[in-house]
Amino acid sequence: MKVGVLALQGDFLEHQKILERLSVETCQVRLANELSDLDGLIIPGGESTTIGKLAEDFNMMDPLRDFARSHAVWGTCAGSIFLSKDARRPQPLLGVMDIQVARNAFGRQVDSFEIDLDIPVLETISNDNPPFHAIFIRAPLIEKVGDGAKAIGWLPDGQIVAAQQDKWLATSFHPELTNDDRLHRYFLEMIL
Repeated sequence: MKVGVLALQGDFLEHQKILERLSVETCQVRLANELSDLDGLIIPGGESTTIGKLAEDFNMMDPLRDFARSHAVWGTCAGSIFLSKDARRPQPLLGVMDIQVARNAFGRQVDSFEIDLDIPVLETISNDNPPFHAIFIRAPLIEKVGDGAKAIGWLPDGQIVAAQQDKWLATSFHPELTNDDRLHRYFLEMIL
């Protein structure tokens, strides 16, 4: 198995380190031809508008969409915005995942927070499934899931912060900034 991490902007290196720790072959993806031998792709957090504009500048939008149609793709934080069909404002999006996302829904950088979440689907990875320590940095909120998509993680007040649609995964938070690799392992299971 080989999993790429989109490396146009954002915290791609942290995802790469976790994949390497899990003994998964990985590479940084900056050009369309680097998608050809991948089994899955992670789109990291960063700044979604910048990621989109760079993807346009490097002629990556159509190759990324084509890749996503037949492969597992996971977007974390800004990556979840980039995957979405609706970010409630004009910006370059892959537009493949039927979710509506609100950018910076929890406020500015100073409003970033950490919280333990129950994510029931992780029971497939860990029988005891302890809470997942989630880090939210200028995080988006998944406001709606459409047909085919389903919410898989919520804040205690019921707001959606993780969703899945077939082989696409979106998380509002940054799993790569923790020592807990269960979401990465869950994504790897989605690829198989």
